[in-house]
Amino acid sequence: MNPDAALKALAEPNRRAILTLVAAEARPVGDIAGHLDITPQAVSRHLKVLHEAGLVDERRDGTRHLFVVNPDGFAAVQEFLAQFWTEHLGQLRAVLAEQETPAEPGAGTAS
Repeated sequence: MNPDAALKALAEPNRRAILTLVAAEARPVGDIAGHLDITPQAVSRHLKVLHEAGLVDERRDGTRHLFVVNPDGFAAVQEFLAQFWTEHLGQLRAVLAEQETPAEPGAGTAS
């Protein structure tokens, strides 16, 4: 899975709020909208983006559509971040180590 769609989806604050709500339990659109300051139609649009990114799953309970976090959808994001931090923090660590190398004795002192 490509992390780009998931990262784009996560960039929007309402989508992150929706994920927080559906992480604890499966919820219908109306319930989600009741916790946010946006319309049910806007919630549906955000859920569509989250679903297409693989971050939420939809299931039916009778006539209700319930949405819940798909933990597997976060795997690509986790892999991207793990690789990113490993590579870039390694570079940062090397730069900091170079800067922390003690100066030679007597260097920079006035005689």
